[in-house]
Amino acid sequence: MFKGLCGASRGPGGGRLSCLAALPNIENVALRRGITLGVNITALLAVALIGVRSSTGADWHPIALVTLLLVLSIVSDTLSVPLRRMRVSGDFPAIVLAMALLGPAPAAAIGMLTAVVDAVVSRPRWETVVANLATYGAFPLAGGLLMRLAAGAGAPEGAQPLYFAASVLLVAVIVNQLNFAMIAFYISVRLRASFKEQLRSVHLKFLPSQFAIALLTAGIAYLYCRHGVPAVALAAVAIVIFQYLLRAGVLAIRRGEELGERTRELASLQVGLLTTVLQTLSMRDAMTARHSAAVARYSREVAKMLGLDEREQELIHTAGLLHDIGKFIFPDSILFADRKLTDEEWEIVKLHPEQGANLLRRVEGYGPVAEIVNHHHERYGGGGYPSGIAGEEIPIGSRIIAAADTYDVMTARDSYRRPVSSEAALAELRRVAGSQLDSVVVEIFERMVLERRVAFSHVDEADFESELAFERRVHDYALPRTAAA
Repeated sequence: MFKGLCGASRGPGGGRLSCLAALPNIENVALRRGITLGVNITALLAVALIGVRSSTGADWHPIALVTLLLVLSIVSDTLSVPLRRMRVSGDFPAIVLAMALLGPAPAAAIGMLTAVVDAVVSRPRWETVVANLATYGAFPLAGGLLMRLAAGAGAPEGAQPLYFAASVLLVAVIVNQLNFAMIAFYISVRLRASFKEQLRSVHLKFLPSQFAIALLTAGIAYLYCRHGVPAVALAAVAIVIFQYLLRAGVLAIRRGEELGERTRELASLQVGLLTTVLQTLSMRDAMTARHSAAVARYSREVAKMLGLDEREQELIHTAGLLHDIGKFIFPDSILFADRKLTDEEWEIVKLHPEQGANLLRRVEGYGPVAEIVNHHHERYGGGGYPSGIAGEEIPIGSRIIAAADTYDVMTARDSYRRPVSSEAALAELRRVAGSQLDSVVVEIFERMVLERRVAFSHVDEADFESELAFERRVHDYALPRTAAA
């Protein structure tokens, strides 16, 4: 049951799940409220009509079984498990047994009476009560009707108990999906929450325990065929087991959320430090910072056109942003020099790839980025720095950044040299292809500029900020990484 600022509504498998969505936009509240209320009232009317028409006197006997399942459903519903603002209860086994052993109308009645008792105890908003009643009337009714269809199909001779148990298992799985779908619809429309996110963060996490209890419930149904009503008393054992599974599942989710939050906090710290370094570099030397953002943009596009996967594209983009981070070691006399550098100063300049790589290696998971940064001044024909490697020995990311670096230095208006036209810069790239730059990368780079019209505005701060993309970078960094990464 979803319970909190947004009110309450039933959750998958009879659980109560807190609303994790933001408060709805006030402009659309009335419309969304009307849609969900209309759908739920329609569902209630359909449940009442179909329930009455499908009900027979035999469905309500033996009365002891009806009473036992009702008590089990209500009691198990009160044994909820907390998860932040979430409560997950275990009334599903009793309701599934009501579908299988009684029929659609008694199952719907037991589900709705359970919802009524919960409403008295938890006091949700009245429209939430309607949603709860609609959900806890609809999926037991549907399950009971499916059980009747299965019974009408007829079991193979001599296999009635097994056939009945298998039918219970299948129906339990189906109505669990129906239950979730109804709740997800209510939350999606009423609160503008993502259906996919609910499926991922709630339903799929509880699916293994739901299937386990469905198997156990099917086993009780099998024993019922053999021993009658006394076997249903085992449902109490099933509920206890179900609550244990729920508690274990909730604990695992809670620990996962805590670990995820800590991972995100670490990611925010690590990536935040690097982003701060870039922004600090921007304040000290806006030209270098914007140049890095431009190189990152060009490099990602070239990587994409080369057919590299998204993870590799992001890796190269990050390396492009950070490829000149080693320039922090430069004194102002070098960084802002408008003259030819001395031999000693040039040796300092040649240290910046290695110094930048050393800095990045200190950040967990940034080893591959450091490797690209370390080699972005190698020459394809050999003779570059710091390692002097050549050809395919140079990482593909480094070869891409080398081309983007060369092009942007020549064309940027705030470059330390007189800018040239895009056509002239591309001609220079073609001239040094095969000696300084990778010919294949140069060819793709030229297509990117001429056909895709990819560009970077050095005078627009928004271009710089969009390439930093701090929030997305933190999210990507927080994702689990393979040992190779």
